[in-house]
Amino acid sequence: MTGTRREARKAVLQALYEIDCVRHQPEAVISNTLDNHDLGPENRAFVAETVQSVLAQKEGIDARIKEFAPAWPLAQIPVVDRNILRLAIFEILLDNKVPVKVAINEAVELAKTFGSDNSARFVNGVLGRISDAVPAEERRE
Repeated sequence: MTGTRREARKAVLQALYEIDCVRHQPEAVISNTLDNHDLGPENRAFVAETVQSVLAQKEGIDARIKEFAPAWPLAQIPVVDRNILRLAIFEILLDNKVPVKVAINEAVELAKTFGSDNSARFVNGVLGRISDAVPAEERRE
């Protein structure tokens, strides 16, 4: 499951990146993303639901990024890093379906694959601060 869910997270990141960077319509981006990834039904649903949920909660998620990365104005965080954080914060604080450590590890792996040399360290630092600040009853260990 990890490998296929990881592929699904890559698809989510791709969709969020395109929506953020190019401003294409989310429905079209989700459809195109699903057409270009070989995912099973469960992971296809995960991609569509996660992209829609992250976008619906973007304002609150971005507020958390600003709170826990105050030295970085949101617009100055690289688009890839910003969207990796959005996905991970959604999984940690709102979705609560995977343990916090898994969400952080998956985000760091995405940052290593798609980000700059410093992305993994930056993403890990921000998510570590969020994880430390969130009461245990609000997250899944």
